[in-house]
Amino acid sequence: MGQRVASAVVKLGGSVITDKAGGSLTVREDVVSRLAAELAACRPERLVIVHGAGSFGHRIVKETRIHEGLSDAASRRAMGETQRLQYELDARIVRLLLDAGLPAMPMQPSATAVLSAGQLVHFDTTALAHLLDHGLVPVLYGVPAVDREQGCAILSGDVIAPYVAHALELAWMVHVTDVDGVFDADPSANPGAQLIPHVHRDNWAEIRTRLSGSAAVDVTGGMATKLAELLRWAEQGLRSRIVGARVAGQLTAALLDEPVGTLVDWSP
Repeated sequence: MGQRVASAVVKLGGSVITDKAGGSLTVREDVVSRLAAELAACRPERLVIVHGAGSFGHRIVKETRIHEGLSDAASRRAMGETQRLQYELDARIVRLLLDAGLPAMPMQPSATAVLSAGQLVHFDTTALAHLLDHGLVPVLYGVPAVDREQGCAILSGDVIAPYVAHALELAWMVHVTDVDGVFDADPSANPGAQLIPHVHRDNWAEIRTRLSGSAAVDVTGGMATKLAELLRWAEQGLRSRIVGARVAGQLTAALLDEPVGTLVDWSP
């Protein structure tokens, strides 16, 4: 057994915690409770949790196109409604984390985040650092946020997680997804798909050509975008592991730095 990591950011994918493919506003409470129990049992001393929007965000954003900006009264209302849905989802996730014994503290990223043409340019993490110092577990989530150029853009959990990890010097990150790592083909469509145990600077270009977008409604790019963001921060020293939620114990193993799923770092 490996050694428990001292600090980490854990990203819970939207397709893991909600019925993203079906589109219903349903939280998979059994799955979230199981993952919460693993986190509570193997909790790093400094832990930040980030979760995706899943069915609570991607469908309404695709229908209203607010990720492309604000254009009229309807889009401004849609931005507010999308944020309201994220409050609802986050409240339900935090309740399950609290029930598991984690001192979870919900935090709204769009309160301090600023984007420009869809790219995150400012996000104040001062309060997050103080919460960690006092032993709390901040819980952040993907949101519609202010964009200098277009009024609104989507601040994805896949962008928030590595940004926060770097800013707070939390050098380990775990992505919990609906697949057991990165594969050379879609494992749901191709039973012969092979797990790629390590993604790094030398094999990323080849791997990228094999990846497709999310099978569910996804306005943030799926696995290819997730990996590109992780590799960008890997050059700065962040190490990540992508594991699946379907098998109990995968999150625990990742927090013990055991060789499960796919490791993402800079060096071969």
